[in-house]
Amino acid sequence: MTGPLAGITVVALEQAVAAPFATRQLADLGARVIKIERPGSGDFARSYDTTVAGQASYFVWLNRGKESIELDIKSDDGQAVLAALAARADVLVQNLAPGAAERAGLGPAELRRRHPRLITCSVSGYGAGGPYQHKKAYDLLVQCEAGLLSVTGTASEPAKAGISVADIAAGMYAYSGILTALYQRERTGQGTSIDVAMLDALGEWMSQPFYYCVYGGQPARRTGARHATIAPYGPYHTADAEVFIGVQNDREWAVLCQQILGRPDLIDDPRFRANPDRVAHDDELTTIIEDRLLDIPAQEVETALDQAGIACAQLRSPQQFAAHPQLAARNRWREMGSPGGPIQALLPPVGIDGYEPAMGAVPALGQHTEAIRAELGLTERG
Repeated sequence: MTGPLAGITVVALEQAVAAPFATRQLADLGARVIKIERPGSGDFARSYDTTVAGQASYFVWLNRGKESIELDIKSDDGQAVLAALAARADVLVQNLAPGAAERAGLGPAELRRRHPRLITCSVSGYGAGGPYQHKKAYDLLVQCEAGLLSVTGTASEPAKAGISVADIAAGMYAYSGILTALYQRERTGQGTSIDVAMLDALGEWMSQPFYYCVYGGQPARRTGARHATIAPYGPYHTADAEVFIGVQNDREWAVLCQQILGRPDLIDDPRFRANPDRVAHDDELTTIIEDRLLDIPAQEVETALDQAGIACAQLRSPQQFAAHPQLAARNRWREMGSPGGPIQALLPPVGIDGYEPAMGAVPALGQHTEAIRAELGLTERG
């Protein structure tokens, strides 16, 4: 394999979203990722749905470019295979149930005692220690505990984020932590242990509401598709559709008033002079904006906003996103293999000059079991 991480071997005792998201990105960079799966059933994300050529959408998204080995980690044979893999690995990632890694002899301290250059990464819901250490954690539940649902939804009803943000946040920090640890090992020759909690990861992303509410003495606000602390920022009705408008500062507010609304008198109106004023009077502001736009088609509004330098967007469905002209123009789609046939996939967000991401095939359950066992010299099963 080629790529920035060519020669790096990652052993992944992973399931669901958070850890697989971290290791998939390592695979995209050329690392060899060996995914340990339960015999017969595998990663339970395999059975979430069957929408992508007979495969689960989550699994297809998170597991390209990996090798799959079926292994009962509680058996003597499984322990022998794990020990052999750990001895060859650069990184071991796990997001097993709380305490499961230690029971399987995969606790970070013991692993690194045996393999000083090994980097271990443990992803959990609530982290080591504390009253929530052994509490089960799934994405929606962590969204609740981190306060996300207090600021997401409408005034009458909270709503979860439409994607697995707690898992994704934890996966991103695990990924960046592993890259940092690999760089540190190049300098020191020593591995390290990384611990990432979903609550901590999403808590970082909740810092702005925390500061605004706690230090500002403000209650949490759920404002639907509108921004809770910036205005005008959200959807506005036009003649045939909603257009999303984002004004970030007083200069842009003045441009909106002059060039789009035709109301320069609003610039210094005390209700709207500064952003906190506009937020406090957002209902009045929305009425003024929509009174101006309701007779104009959305495309004309968007064109006028673009020409004025005011940020705007249209609401797209996943199908419309897949056909986004910007992605097509920049050649962002690639084809990857899977047990169900070829699948379209987006290139990773970070482009590295001169390197085409690996984006290998999605593995069938246990596809590489025999080859990996042969490589380890463990073809006989106990």
